[in-house]
Amino acid sequence: MHNFRPGVMERLGFDYESVKLINPSVVYAQISGYGEEGDWKHLPGQDLLLQSISGLAWLNNSSNANPTPMGVSVVDMLAGAHLAQGILSLLYRKGVTGEGGSIQVSMLESALDFQFEVLTCYFNDGGQLPQRSAVNSGHAYVAAPYGIYKTKDDYIAIAMADIVQLGHLLNSSELAAYNDKKEWFDRRDEIKSVLARHLLTNTTSYWLNVLEPAGIWCSKVLDYEQLTEEEGYKALDMEVVVKTSNGIAIKTTRSPVRVDGELLISETGAPGLGEHNDAIEAKFNIGVKPEMIGVK
Repeated sequence: MHNFRPGVMERLGFDYESVKLINPSVVYAQISGYGEEGDWKHLPGQDLLLQSISGLAWLNNSSNANPTPMGVSVVDMLAGAHLAQGILSLLYRKGVTGEGGSIQVSMLESALDFQFEVLTCYFNDGGQLPQRSAVNSGHAYVAAPYGIYKTKDDYIAIAMADIVQLGHLLNSSELAAYNDKKEWFDRRDEIKSVLARHLLTNTTSYWLNVLEPAGIWCSKVLDYEQLTEEEGYKALDMEVVVKTSNGIAIKTTRSPVRVDGELLISETGAPGLGEHNDAIEAKFNIGVKPEMIGVK
């Protein structure tokens, strides 16, 4: 498995075809930034750059605000997840047929796949770009009230909801007057402006107590400090302490996967670079020889 730019492994003599000559059943996986072809193939595969070039950053935030990247290295994670899926598919095939293979994933393709919903609309809507809401934007193709709103003391997220019902629940006759469902998208900025002003008149907890019992999809907007104090978070038992070979203990999050109801937990931290090389080479008798790495 590697994430070098195209051409590097060929130069080192470790490309798939060279390795396959040594081990025909090898499962070989590679991640690139932009794929193996085209003008972009040698560009640096860095997360912020991929979010920007793929349209993801442009899609975020309200229409009158700057393009905004996500707060995590989402393209790195997506490409890694896609690579893992590909590896597992080949390992399964190898277990059945004995045949290995090569998996290629690019960060750009993963970022585009992440946006398949919006891109599909764009492709099938006459090339019309998605129009982000100018007010409390949350999704380019979803009508009011979808978005995050400031309250008297904090924030509240409101997803899809009937505007008339919402107006009655919030005691806002101005909001309830928008009784034509066809207008809830075309006039979403206007509707959301009314809603935003009204929600400022009381606290997040007050509005949640009004909306949640009525079945309106809404929630608090939490930072990590608030999140980790919530019972819903604590019930998941997400935290684990791992230890590295040099004795450093780090609290982090566990695997989100459960198998037969059991958590996947390990206290072993990530190894240092090359930490296990000697043990692996000794176990499998694969000491690296100069002729295997293209030394000339």
